[in-house]
Amino acid sequence: MAFYTEEQTEDYLFKIVLIGDSAVGKSNLLARFARDEFYPNSKSTIGVEFQTQKIDIKGKEVKAQIWDTAGQERFRAVTSAYYRGAVGALVVYDVSRRQTFDSIGRWLNELQTYSDMNVVTILVGNKSDLKDAREVTTAEGKSLAEAQGLFFIETSALDSSNVAAAFQTVVKEIYNILSRKVIQSRDLKQKDPGWMANGKTVVLQADENQEEEGGGQSKKAHIFSLCFLEYMEQNRICSCVVETVSCFLKYL
Repeated sequence: MAFYTEEQTEDYLFKIVLIGDSAVGKSNLLARFARDEFYPNSKSTIGVEFQTQKIDIKGKEVKAQIWDTAGQERFRAVTSAYYRGAVGALVVYDVSRRQTFDSIGRWLNELQTYSDMNVVTILVGNKSDLKDAREVTTAEGKSLAEAQGLFFIETSALDSSNVAAAFQTVVKEIYNILSRKVIQSRDLKQKDPGWMANGKTVVLQADENQEEEGGGQSKKAHIFSLCFLEYMEQNRICSCVVETVSCFLKYL
């Protein structure tokens, strides 16, 4: 578990993964965003690489730790471990290669299988500069994103269009969700100052559907997450420790 020290300037650290088929441009999207660079002859990523980028959101300095996972099938067993702890994801396809678009469903299933929690996800149609070679329309991308409940954007790592916006959309949404959870926990604490007193768990009333489906587990998970989020906010603990929190939730 990583804690912030006085020497560290960032307020939050979010782990984000880039996923999609090989050669859709994931590494160049990351290079353009993190270093404003583009490599026309870049080779396929072997294993996993990551870069960090700092973003200012509402006066808070957020550090995005972005992991570039290999899209080649033979590396899937290696990269599956790197979904753990991710709070954001960019699912990338190449607008000039329909088969990469057809693979999106598989990548979303893998993300849901290996991630520890609900991940803020954006569908990215890359290489929008290849207008004459386009095989996937913008409307098709939007339709799939709406059906899956995802954000959507088309980018070009070559001319840098919408690259920063794609990453910033994910980071800002993660921050907004975290902020709402912290505010919710504070409101509960104000209504009942003793709800976290002495480390005791206070059972909150859940709706009937939750009780029927989860047998009380959802209530415990909700209470635990609210307590943890407030603790994380107060102590500036990096959000990547959700990996550890998820282990606790399994036993609640």
